[in-house]
Amino acid sequence: MNKATTEYWQQQLTLAQEARAANQPHHYARNAHVVSRQALVSGQSSSKKEDERDEWRKIQLPQRPKGKFDAIDFSGQGLKGLSCNLFKYEFLEKLYLNHNKLHWLPPDVGRLRGLTFLDLSQNNLTHLPSEIGMLTGLKTLMLVDNQLERLPSELGYLYQLETLAIEGNPLSDDIKTIIAESGTAELIRQLRETSAGSLAPSHSRFSFLADHFPDPPPPADRDWHILEDDLDSIPEDDRLRVLSYNILCDKACTLALYGHAPQRALTWQNRRDQILSELLGRDADIVCLQEVDMDSFETFFRPQLAVNDYRGVFWQKSRAQTMADKDARYVDGCATFYKNSKYILLDKQVVEFGRTAINRPDMKGEHDVFNRVMTRDDIATVTFLENRATGARQIVANTHLFWNPAFPDVKIVQVAVMLEALTRLSDTWAKHAPLKDKEHFKWAQGDTDANGEAPAPRKAPAPSQSYKKGTDIPMIVCGDFNSTPDSGVYELLRDGSLTSGHDDLKGRKYGNFTKDGMKHYFSLKSSYANIGELNFTNYTTTFTGVLDYIWYSTNTLQVVGLLGDIDMQYLSRVPGFPHLYHPSDHIPLMTEYALKGRKEKKVVEADFGHR
Repeated sequence: MNKATTEYWQQQLTLAQEARAANQPHHYARNAHVVSRQALVSGQSSSKKEDERDEWRKIQLPQRPKGKFDAIDFSGQGLKGLSCNLFKYEFLEKLYLNHNKLHWLPPDVGRLRGLTFLDLSQNNLTHLPSEIGMLTGLKTLMLVDNQLERLPSELGYLYQLETLAIEGNPLSDDIKTIIAESGTAELIRQLRETSAGSLAPSHSRFSFLADHFPDPPPPADRDWHILEDDLDSIPEDDRLRVLSYNILCDKACTLALYGHAPQRALTWQNRRDQILSELLGRDADIVCLQEVDMDSFETFFRPQLAVNDYRGVFWQKSRAQTMADKDARYVDGCATFYKNSKYILLDKQVVEFGRTAINRPDMKGEHDVFNRVMTRDDIATVTFLENRATGARQIVANTHLFWNPAFPDVKIVQVAVMLEALTRLSDTWAKHAPLKDKEHFKWAQGDTDANGEAPAPRKAPAPSQSYKKGTDIPMIVCGDFNSTPDSGVYELLRDGSLTSGHDDLKGRKYGNFTKDGMKHYFSLKSSYANIGELNFTNYTTTFTGVLDYIWYSTNTLQVVGLLGDIDMQYLSRVPGFPHLYHPSDHIPLMTEYALKGRKEKKVVEADFGHR
């Protein structure tokens, strides 16, 4: 076909003409005042309505420091190289490097994740670094008149790219054909899908791309941090591994939210298999999952985990109670699984934050409760377990707080409600009668291993342990708290109290919570605080930070091991999760604990020397 006859290629020629004309030093800076004046005259704010999730993305974007510039124009300076200091200005939105003598672009360009416009035209670039795929906010990328023979598949991550100018490069005719026939968006899509090794069938006219881009290698295994030197002295039955993971439910995993990801990485069938493989590979004693819908729990996770010795407890978010059964099946909630050969389930409870708050006498008539807390349907599930072998009991809470960062007060109230419920439940469970016949709790129907047989206990059951008060029972609180370590939620859990004047409450009124402040008597600590928290637990193109935690009672448990960070070198080329090897935008946390005071005493023989 004649490329020149297409609308898309005519655009390429126009862009090339404009790029070649911008050959004066600091061309864009010289003309910026004209553009600004035109924007004041004709600019109108967009009327496009954003849904809640899109608004969330907008809120999370880093803001340019007050008084800082947002663009740098180095055009026409004869530059042959770039200082790494340039890439420290991570708030930049526009960068002009056109009409220079650059032969290569430093990989550090991937740090400028706020860029929307990048002009590299009229240089001598022979290749682009794969880190350019980190610039997921780019809308315009000018590459006119360089020496590029191929494009990195990582360009496919630039899902917001509207304009890619490639005229004047010795690229293959196949690449130019895609641009000419279907435009920038289609080329970016093809590159994205090719980078996943999931390009459409070989008979596709774009199948040639698959020959250029092999599947990217998986990341290195996450390190396991050992925090107890004398781990062998702690009996295995007095140790437990706990895993917490927000698995990103299918309805929330959309191309609109995660446009950087190949389609294969977003497909639920692929993601759920990866999640299951992760859970089975980690082999935790207790697994707390968030964002599990009922359909996935009943048809996939529960039966798949049952043959691997797990039993599960599940509750949906409160809104499921008001929906038809067909629709309610896809409402998510929290699922807690435990090894059936190790634990007996003594009790299970759900805490509905909104309903509990509105029924408190001190919150009657409080507008903030009605308008901000009651409208949220977040929950916590609480299980009370007994170790078959030792008789030790423990409480495991699993929660998912409200997601919106504009509502920190709501999250504080939700945590305060949960802690009050845990106080009440733990005091009740401290009086729970000992089990007289543990054989009665041996196996329930369907609890079999891969061979269809019920797994045998490790040893004969021990008598149930007793506890004087609720705070003596070992406690673990897992979940996605949607709160960073500098938040009021973190402070309340860590310190045991929060004043009514905390900044996150912003003058809100929540009965006694804001009149007298909040407090609890559990000595809780974030497990990962023992190593200074992870670099992140949530990793997306617009936000990277710690939102997930596993809290534990320090008077009854000690941390002896932790699953570490994702390899940072791998992350330098992956702009966000979900991705090929990461099925959720969150990462799983895992901690190993030991019951305090349960070390075996070693017999040391006296050394009297040689006889």
